[in-house]
Amino acid sequence: MPQPLNSLKQICQQRAVWQAQGKRVVFTNGCFDLLHPGHITYLKDARALGDVLVIGLNDDASIRRLKGKKRPINPLQDRAVMLAALKSVSHVVAFSEDTPLNLIISMMPDVLVKGGDYQICDIVGADIVQAAGGQVTTIAFLDGYSSSRLIQHIKDL
Repeated sequence: MPQPLNSLKQICQQRAVWQAQGKRVVFTNGCFDLLHPGHITYLKDARALGDVLVIGLNDDASIRRLKGKKRPINPLQDRAVMLAALKSVSHVVAFSEDTPLNLIISMMPDVLVKGGDYQICDIVGADIVQAAGGQVTTIAFLDGYSSSRLIQHIKDL
């Protein structure tokens, strides 16, 4: 099976190539623990904002810090395999910090996108991307889908 994760160094080297080719690079991030239709729609819409979609994927330790000791449900490698298999996703890069700020600073996307539950002013790295001439936007969620809701539903069975 091909390696679904890219290193930050690989992404930054590839970013230079994309820039030389005039490609518009979109970046988003998240846990993507239990992949569901809301994620698929969100990633499809994010990809439509540019030519390349890079996903910053929280590693297992950062998810535990953010979501609690029982998460993630799926380990990093499994989540990366699922995301990399999606037509809308170009590359996946893991990060271990609580936020993707270092990824954003290193690769400087043309478009930074998060879900509609964020205000632009609250998106990590928004100020940096905007100062570099990039765009920051949000995408509405597909109602009724969340990993937390799926986990609760399974617990209730």
